Amino acid sequence: MSNRPETNKHSCPVYKKCGGCQLQNLSYPEQLEFKQKKVEKLLKRFCPVEKIIGMKTPYHYRNKVQAAFYTDKKGKIISGVYQSGSHHVVGIDSCQTEDVIADKIIVAVRKLLPSFRMTTYNEDTGKGFLRHILVKRGFATNQIMLVLVTGTPVFPSKNNFVKAILKQFPEITTIVQNINPYRTNLVLGDNQKVLYGKGYIEDILCGCKFRISPKSFYQINPVQTEVLYGKAIEFADLKGNETVLDTYCGIGTIGIIAAKNGAGNVIGAELNGDAVRDAIVNARANNLKNIRFYKADAGEFMREVADEDEKPDVVFMDPPRAGSDQKFLDSLIKMSPKTVVYVSCNPETLARDLAYLTQNSPYKVHKIQPVDMFPHTAHIECVCEIFK
Repeated sequence: MSNRPETNKHSCPVYKKCGGCQLQNLSYPEQLEFKQKKVEKLLKRFCPVEKIIGMKTPYHYRNKVQAAFYTDKKGKIISGVYQSGSHHVVGIDSCQTEDVIADKIIVAVRKLLPSFRMTTYNEDTGKGFLRHILVKRGFATNQIMLVLVTGTPVFPSKNNFVKAILKQFPEITTIVQNINPYRTNLVLGDNQKVLYGKGYIEDILCGCKFRISPKSFYQINPVQTEVLYGKAIEFADLKGNETVLDTYCGIGTIGIIAAKNGAGNVIGAELNGDAVRDAIVNARANNLKNIRFYKADAGEFMREVADEDEKPDVVFMDPPRAGSDQKFLDSLIKMSPKTVVYVSCNPETLARDLAYLTQNSPYKVHKIQPVDMFPHTAHIECVCEIFK
């Protein structure tokens, strides 16, 4: 993949209101330079930082698009995103980072609401029907999931609504109603009903097939995810007989790719039960017998494995933005695998965790590879190769 991306000539009319694309005032090469300097400032004390890998075409890369719904004082229905740091909905019909088809589906649903007498949810009163819409698309398979997040399980004229949206977008492969009746910042509730199709979609990543449910985590930029995970597998340097531990494994993406690309035996741990179920299905779909998954907190699981004196050769860790914790890192040090591959979505917490590891063990950081997963935003992903 080219490291010479095009210059950003696009502009967004709601750039300042939305706040989602913090770096849009910079050309894309300038964005990459900004991110490179940030990573070097935080991490170069551990080892030299490789040149960031950018996108050749850094637009419309998000395979998951989420929209909040709101009715203003004049009765106009607005769909869009929450303004950064608030619950004010900024109306958006199209976004340069979001999948084009997903944006069109959201606009179409919004236009259908009045004819079906469907109200939008009011956060102040806790009343109303439609709260959010979530659209996920498999870029490799072109399968599309539409999730309608509602404040009540009662869905008047749901069959006619499904027919109406499918008439406009026959490429939609499944429609799900997710019910979230609580006053919460969480978008998705615990209960859901499949209104059309299988209730999930599938996509292909690094030659492996993955099932994606409404609540399961899947990387948002599949083009750059192939780059990111390709580097992670490269850094693991698998020879064919290693025991690999994939922590914070989600739907099993890194572990399954490792199992298919040289690992002898893979163990995955993930706290999200929906993701674990998908991971098990994904392993079967890829005909893999050398991988198994456990529903467990990553830190607790690491401590249990370390206490049992199991010695994996390679540990993949891909924690959330908050990074890892001391319990996990202490267990990692006790377990003493030959190689640790740390995939990070936050260079600040990565710097903190690498400092703890290198100060409290013989481990050293040997390679740091930044990857631009989210062009036009301030987010940066890094892959680190760590061994003694």
